[in-house]
Amino acid sequence: MISEAEIARFQEDGCLVIRGLFADWVDVMAAGVARNMADPGPYASENAVTEGRFFDDYCNWQRIPEFERVVHDSPAPDLAARVMRSERVQFFHDHVLVKEPGTPKPTPWHADAPYYFVEGQQTVSLWLPLDPVREASLRMIAGSHRWDRMVRPVKWAAGEDFYAGGDWMPVPDPDADPGRNRVLEWPMEPGDAVLFDFRTVHGARGNMATSRRRALSLRFVGDDARYVERPGRTSPPFPGHGMQPGQRLREDWFPVIRGG
Repeated sequence: MISEAEIARFQEDGCLVIRGLFADWVDVMAAGVARNMADPGPYASENAVTEGRFFDDYCNWQRIPEFERVVHDSPAPDLAARVMRSERVQFFHDHVLVKEPGTPKPTPWHADAPYYFVEGQQTVSLWLPLDPVREASLRMIAGSHRWDRMVRPVKWAAGEDFYAGGDWMPVPDPDADPGRNRVLEWPMEPGDAVLFDFRTVHGARGNMATSRRRALSLRFVGDDARYVERPGRTSPPFPGHGMQPGQRLREDWFPVIRGG
């Protein structure tokens, strides 16, 4: 599934591409994305685009059977355990992202960790494209998961600060200073996966191709993940969770898929 050299690369760069591992699951995931777009959840967004369409939605795995199958039965949890070097694999949430043709809006540079109420060094997102990806590629700043401070979170739709306070780094712009950071991006086929740490800074180009770009992202946490309070509301919000700082995520909301 994944070699020790690849795991070491993930630990060093905070990201990794894996080829073809989910090829047998593309049709299942595509059916789930179609169901999600036909019946969006309460957190669905069109991201305020003025050209094309950029749809995203999350936290729907319990009502979309195709997503639940992928979470429990695909290679995802075993892959997560290996790359995190964790005995325990707990599912955090799903995220659908669809950029239709002719959508110039990029996904802004950001790290996921500041939006989440979980902290730890054993975290991983699996970004699973359902279409060939060329122009609308996912882009990663290698090694950014080891920066001393996390990047200030912003709202995707409007671009303003998501949190008013906090000791954050300014949002980087690797394109304005191309020699400052090592940016990794890959052409991808359906069935491939990009794995990245919650702290890794990433973004994506707009989609000016003639075909859509659908992706399903699955987020997992490992042995050292604990609930943490953030300066403001989190995304996803998970209202009424009742957890206290330092606790593991509650298992009735965030199921343990591997380990105990």
